[in-house]
Amino acid sequence: MNGILVINKENGFTSRDVINILNKKFNTKKIGHTGTLDPMATGVLVVCVGRYTKLVDKITSYDKEYIASIKFGIKTDTLDITGKVLEKKENVVVDKCQLINTLNSFLGTSMQEVPKYAAVKINGKKLYEYARNNEEIELPKREIEVKEIELLSMVNDEATFRVVVSKGTYIRSLIRDICNCLKVIGTMSSLERTRQGEFTINESFTLQDVNANDYKLLTVEDIFSYKHYVLNEEEYKKVMNGASLQIENSESFLFMEYEHKIIAIYQQKEDYYKPYFML
Repeated sequence: MNGILVINKENGFTSRDVINILNKKFNTKKIGHTGTLDPMATGVLVVCVGRYTKLVDKITSYDKEYIASIKFGIKTDTLDITGKVLEKKENVVVDKCQLINTLNSFLGTSMQEVPKYAAVKINGKKLYEYARNNEEIELPKREIEVKEIELLSMVNDEATFRVVVSKGTYIRSLIRDICNCLKVIGTMSSLERTRQGEFTINESFTLQDVNANDYKLLTVEDIFSYKHYVLNEEEYKKVMNGASLQIENSESFLFMEYEHKIIAIYQQKEDYYKPYFML
């Protein structure tokens, strides 16, 4: 079994839980996801099955869209509502115009500190392991990009916004930084990933759907719009042996087709096209 499966992850499941369930369902260990969602987060989790696991890194790099909510007046150790409460304040008031301006100020690139409860490894140990052992460690920073951000609603002490971000962005950390700019305390109260690249929540399947065999595995033709290059017999033999081809073409990637079937994706590197993904 080979393909891409877009899962709509439910609250309470880790990304690893989803993979374990699919391992049993499809009777294969060759499954990988393309971007961790915290247990409380819901929405799009793109899963690669079989040979398509070779595409994990490529899909992981895609932009992601989220709908997130901030609960003002509460601060937790995990930066989300599931964590240990560190501070609480009643009747926190945030001006709507000030919030909109603050959100807009995060557009573009910036350095973001990774939350201490994260799976990022430092010296071979995950950050959340340091945190659980009360071990102090300097938290790493990453360059992120916020490409779109907008306020969707604001009711009492809770605000909901939509945001499109680059790979590696922690929405929990973004909310922490937004609250710091507003000079208030707040935490992430909900998070839904609505899109990753071209994969949307409207085209996703729940684990219940998968269990009922009501799902669709996507192929490379479903997810990429590369042009086709029709191989002759000699070129076909070279491709099947993983050889590079010298082709006059300006496309970065090409579907290699032989006898009306796609057998590989080749990537342009300098004057040659080299194997990227073999089918």
